[in-house]
Amino acid sequence: MTVRKARTACDHAALEKTFSQADFDAFARLSGDNNPIHVDPEFSARTRFGSTVAHGALLCSVLRGLVEMIMPGGRQLSQKTQYPAPSPAGELLRFEAETVGETGLGIMIALKVTRLSDGVVTCTGETEVAI
Repeated sequence: MTVRKARTACDHAALEKTFSQADFDAFARLSGDNNPIHVDPEFSARTRFGSTVAHGALLCSVLRGLVEMIMPGGRQLSQKTQYPAPSPAGELLRFEAETVGETGLGIMIALKVTRLSDGVVTCTGETEVAI
């Protein structure tokens, strides 16, 4: 059996970003996901979240950019994410991706989004990227 060592540019990538309501609205126009929890502040104010929240796919798009920093040109084989807490408009978020191991087909990268105001993790998951 031959084991190939993954060639990565780095083992960890992170950035901090704040999304505005205009960002949520633009993403809704591009994606077609016009769920009021993302685009209607009046509706969202009456929900358990109290304000509009980011689309999960928007968060994953930023995380995918971090994966690209770790494994440039890497082909994503799978991704699993969960959203245990909301990511509201106007909140500073920290996005992180970190290599956590190798599989038979590629490398596993842990994904995480954290609200910096209170340290709550709003998205967690993993992705497998082909070597």
